Amino acid sequence: MKYYPINIDIRGKLAIIVGGGAVAERKCQMLLEAGAVVTVIAPRLSKGLRCLLEKGSVSHRARDYRPGDLAGAFLVFAATGDRAISRAVAEEAAEWRILANIADMPDRSDFTTPAAVARGDLLLTVSTGGKCPVLAREVREELHARYGEEYGEVLRILGAVREKLLASKKGCHAMKEILHSLISHNLPGILRGESPDSVDRLLREIAGPGFSLSELGLEKRKSE
Repeated sequence: MKYYPINIDIRGKLAIIVGGGAVAERKCQMLLEAGAVVTVIAPRLSKGLRCLLEKGSVSHRARDYRPGDLAGAFLVFAATGDRAISRAVAEEAAEWRILANIADMPDRSDFTTPAAVARGDLLLTVSTGGKCPVLAREVREELHARYGEEYGEVLRILGAVREKLLASKKGCHAMKEILHSLISHNLPGILRGESPDSVDRLLREIAGPGFSLSELGLEKRKSE
């Protein structure tokens, strides 16, 4: 099956997870990081989900799924391991036209969740179309090792440079050349091993006067 790749803004939107185990916990963490409002429906919760509940990060209905539970949801996830519940959730979601991810029934799912590596606003995802999640996890681990936290900082800097260039009415061609040049000068490596002064020198050399971390309104963040 071919999927259409898309990033969805779910800030403030209700996501319902049916299930309280490890799979549900992983999905919950990703939803919370994206700003969703999460309700978990399950008689029992994993340790991680209990911690989130104690912090007030999620709402919990301490029981099995019932018809009508999906009202008002923007996204629905079923992760119970019980195929009868999965079918019921999929049917209700289809009736309400709610996008659903059914962990043990990909043929009843409207979407899959790719393996992901996040570095600030940089999001790297891997999908096998549901054929082999193990391979997706392997590739994700390679990406995790290859792209460190400094890439989030790189994106933050490049985004600020781009905004300033747009405000200064720089032409599209000139702006692309400046950004390409910054990328080609191994900005991630500079951030890993050198001082903020080295970044400032590179910014001024390529983008010109007025471009430094402080002049862009940025502070140097330590890469881990």
